[in-house]
This record gives sequence, C-alpha cells and structure tokens, in this order.
Amino acid sequence: MALVVSIVIIGAMTYLVRVAFIGPARLTLPPGVERALRFVPPAALTALVVPDLVGHNGALIPTLANPRLIAGVVAALLAWRTRNIALTLVVGMAIFWLLTALLPPV
Repeated sequence: MALVVSIVIIGAMTYLVRVAFIGPARLTLPPGVERALRFVPPAALTALVVPDLVGHNGALIPTLANPRLIAGVVAALLAWRTRNIALTLVVGMAIFWLLTALLPPV
C-alpha cells in the first residue's frame, strides 16, 4: 500500500511541476533564470555521456587505450569545428568501431 501511495504522490508532484510552467499563459521568468535554463540540456547530456566515455562496466578507464574516450574527444572537436550533427555522429561512430577492432579489449 505504501508503494501505491508513493507512486501517486510522486505522480501528482510531477504533474504540478509541469503544469506550473505550462498553465500560466503570461508566465515571465527573470532574465537570470532564462539564461540558466539554457544550460540545462547540455548539462543533462554531459551527465549522461561522460561516465560512459571515461569508464566501462563501472571501472574508470581515462587512458588512450579507451576507444570510447578517443572517439568522444574526436567527435566533440568535430562538432565544435563543423557544427554538423550528422557528420559528427558518422565520424565518431566510425572511429569508435575502428578503434574497437584494432585496440585490445580494455
């Protein structure tokens, strides 16, 4: 029973948080908050991607023998220079697959 109550409370809280931003039509945020909110998507993506780049199966591998790290750095540099998402994905994955085939398993 406690599990059901917890799920209902968490669902209600999530709903209220989302409605708070959608509900009021004339909601204006302070400029500082708007500037800060622009950094949320890159921060969330970084939090999801970086642990997989520097580690594997829970072990930290920040060396040049880590194909994920090398491919990630190359892809990040390519994205920064070209701003081309498709090219970044294709080149990053190609480098990752090539290094995975060539380097010994970590």
